Amino acid sequence: MNANNSAPVCRAADGALSVRDVTKIYDPEGVHVVALEHCSLEIAAGEFVAVVGPSGCGKSTLLNIMAGFDYVTHGEILLDGAPLATPDTRPRPGSDRVVVFQQGALFPWKTVLENVTYGPVVQKQLDQSAAETKAREMLARVGLSNIEKSYPGQLSSGMQRRVEIIRALINDPKVLLLDEPFRAMDTVTKSASHEYLLELYNATGKTIFFITHDLEEAIFLADKVAVMTTRPGHIKLAISVDLPRPRNYRMLASQEFLRLKSQLVEAVHEEAVKAFQAGEREMA
Repeated sequence: MNANNSAPVCRAADGALSVRDVTKIYDPEGVHVVALEHCSLEIAAGEFVAVVGPSGCGKSTLLNIMAGFDYVTHGEILLDGAPLATPDTRPRPGSDRVVVFQQGALFPWKTVLENVTYGPVVQKQLDQSAAETKAREMLARVGLSNIEKSYPGQLSSGMQRRVEIIRALINDPKVLLLDEPFRAMDTVTKSASHEYLLELYNATGKTIFFITHDLEEAIFLADKVAVMTTRPGHIKLAISVDLPRPRNYRMLASQEFLRLKSQLVEAVHEEAVKAFQAGEREMA
């Protein structure tokens, strides 16, 4: 597989996310930790958005709210114009949003095929035969056609992550939420994983919200890179990535890629210094 041979992205009709003036305060009557403050971000249906920023800036908090694992204190998040998170609604996970975490969440006692087909069968979206057919097709797309009887413990980290992404996409969600899925990988495995993810993005056109600390990864994968401030987090700036798709690694040496990276390095470094100084004050 080579991402350079992939078809152009076909944008999804659904999956637009609108983050509007979101504030998240943990224990407002007690410790009063402000994780997010006046955070706003627009994500079009079918858009690939990467979010970068210093540790503790609220990236994962925002993702967890989008996933329906947490609530907002003020503001709102809309999915295709409908309220997804507001101060008056309880957190609501749903099959229209699926999360892939860095730590991994495959069932170790189930085979790859059993892991991938579990969701659509349990949710009665597909019968067992149809789910297995679709799973095999999707696994083949990312080079995993010969491992359906293997168990997660027998797979490399890169293969496990591909299986998890396939398991998420087989449920046909509107939005795929990725929380640093490739962080612990070596350079070669990460590069291959990027190309497989782009293959799936090109094929499905799903909206992707991708958290990372790797600026090159963010630029290479995304249509837009949003930089978050140090806590309390909000969007400092959002940079459009005007690189043609399909992407290939020759782009990493292009003038436009280097210009975007320089812009992001400056913005993130400024916030990292603020986070470090804030940490020093808290320790004093």
